Amino acid sequence: MSEIVVVVVPDADILASAVAARLVVKIIDAQAERGWAGVVLTGGRIAAKVLRSVRELPAVDAIDWSRVDLWWGDERFLPAGHPDRNDTQAREALLDALPLEPPRVHPMPASDGPDGDDAEQAAARYARELAAAAGPSSSELPHFDVLMLGVGEDGHVASIFPEHPVGYATGTVAAVHNSPKPPPTRITLTMSAIQTAEEVWLVASGPDKAAAVGMAIEGAGPRQVPAAGAVGTDKTLWLLDRAAAANVPAKARSLR
Repeated sequence: MSEIVVVVVPDADILASAVAARLVVKIIDAQAERGWAGVVLTGGRIAAKVLRSVRELPAVDAIDWSRVDLWWGDERFLPAGHPDRNDTQAREALLDALPLEPPRVHPMPASDGPDGDDAEQAAARYARELAAAAGPSSSELPHFDVLMLGVGEDGHVASIFPEHPVGYATGTVAAVHNSPKPPPTRITLTMSAIQTAEEVWLVASGPDKAAAVGMAIEGAGPRQVPAAGAVGTDKTLWLLDRAAAANVPAKARSLR
């Protein structure tokens, strides 16, 4: 059963620094144990702050970035380089400054990629890329040491929205149509794929996230509040600032 840890810090800036420090340590530990690390990135304002904070940490130089595999939990199905794409945001915030191995960086397909505007084919392409990285094992997914997720005001994670058909998707990657948030077409890991990660980190800041965070931690159903279903195989971390944690019982908090 996944260990659930709730960490609360005073504000969004401290949260970004704290998550960045955890991420660097997690990657270092994974490389010490296995020789490489697999990380799934997310998008959003707090995610960008986290990645910018990583650049400021002296310990970032302790990571062998040539042995880090980077994936994404979801993506807006837009042309490559579009400023609203999560991978564009991540490259600007951090990735372009790192000595990464390009073949180990795996952005989700763009709408001007080889599948054109066919989101289903693009999702299938990403599923094949994941399966290829898993190697000869029976798994359809490589090992994810940490999978980071933002939490929406409505409790969505990745591009899995409350009561949306994508919440019932099978396989590892799904196309999303008629998203309640623009753009309407997206690609996302399925909930079952998210749940294969060793650690899932749900990162949220601000009072507009408090209701969803509180419901998820208190045991809401994952169809109504998808964040409630995002759990890791070993550990699930809720990394929150004080405003986002307003509805979390004090007994559940690791740090106030």
